[in-house]
Amino acid sequence: MKRSCRFFLFLFATLVQWNAWSQGWAPAGGRSRAMGDASVTLEDVWSYHHNPAANARLKQWGIGLSYENRFLLKELQTQSFALALPLKKGVLSVGAQMFGYTQFRSIKSGVGYSLALTDLISVGTQINVHQLRIGQGYGNTLKATGELGVLAKIKEGWNVGFSVYNFSRTLLSSYQEDRLTTLMRLGTSYRFSEKLLVCAEAEKNVDFPLRGKVGLEYEPLKILAFRTGFSTNPIELDAGMGYCHKELFYLDLGSSYNQYVGWSPNVSFTYRLK
Repeated sequence: MKRSCRFFLFLFATLVQWNAWSQGWAPAGGRSRAMGDASVTLEDVWSYHHNPAANARLKQWGIGLSYENRFLLKELQTQSFALALPLKKGVLSVGAQMFGYTQFRSIKSGVGYSLALTDLISVGTQINVHQLRIGQGYGNTLKATGELGVLAKIKEGWNVGFSVYNFSRTLLSSYQEDRLTTLMRLGTSYRFSEKLLVCAEAEKNVDFPLRGKVGLEYEPLKILAFRTGFSTNPIELDAGMGYCHKELFYLDLGSSYNQYVGWSPNVSFTYRLK
């Protein structure tokens, strides 16, 4: 009976996982998680996973590692990696993400490039390779997707961002025309002061209803940040905090809560060259 309950819990959690995150895409980083993943306008190393245009103005190279345990189930683990390398013109980014366990493993890796065209507009593009492995002899598949992003700095402290993931509608399998999801995100963020940042975002998976997300970041000190967020379809509450050491090392903790299946803690570590 206990094993049966665990199986159905795992099945339901997996369905919610793909509903909320989409097949082949997942947000990354403790900062994003704590703010309800309203992160399409956030300009940091983790922009690789949220909007390929949002890291175009980074002046320092940075690297990040992230781990999330969705609903505290070992079968729903996600490990993420991101690297941003500023060039003479533009920023080169590299990243990877691995989800699942030995019997079901999804791996995404890719490379992106972003460029600030003017003081107002930045653009970015990304190519991803997806590998899906299923145990018990069911085999694996390898596919590629493309991603585009735009970030507009309306004025100092006010950003508007848009990204579209898998605009080519890549087929995952020819069987019943299964596809990797196509996901569109449109959001804005406004910094009311040096201490307060508010983000809002609409996310549309072509296979699911529109999802709304709101996030807030409050920094009482330069080294400390408190964050919270809220998401719909499914409803999730989010909270977390971040610590910065000498503007070099960043430790971010975040977690979401779903009333049916519980907590999803996330921790990320980021290093940026001063």
